[in-house]
Amino acid sequence: MIEATEIVYDKARKELSVAFNDGNRFTLTAELLRVASPSAEVQGHSPSERKVIAGRRHVGIMAIEPVGNYAVKLTFDDLHDSGIYSWTYLYEMGENQAEVWQDYLADLAVRGLTREP
Repeated sequence: MIEATEIVYDKARKELSVAFNDGNRFTLTAELLRVASPSAEVQGHSPSERKVIAGRRHVGIMAIEPVGNYAVKLTFDDLHDSGIYSWTYLYEMGENQAEVWQDYLADLAVRGLTREP
């Protein structure tokens, strides 16, 4: 079972570094974590309901709270705080962040939206 062993947020760089019990470590930007939040607010209840969140280029993380032994709740400075980031979700985001990021940029372009606030 994948478990996080260390979570460090670099406020200046707006990056969350997560180390896992298998030796992998991933660094994820606050922007990516925000726009790909696992919350129903962002993901909807089906793929067709997923929302594209624009204007979050400068978003940061204000708080990181443990949720049991399996996840963290992130509070962003745009006040989004409804996503529970399981260790598995964070691990998969780390492994697939280049693809998730490119998909996000493509979704913005299709809708004529930008990362800028």
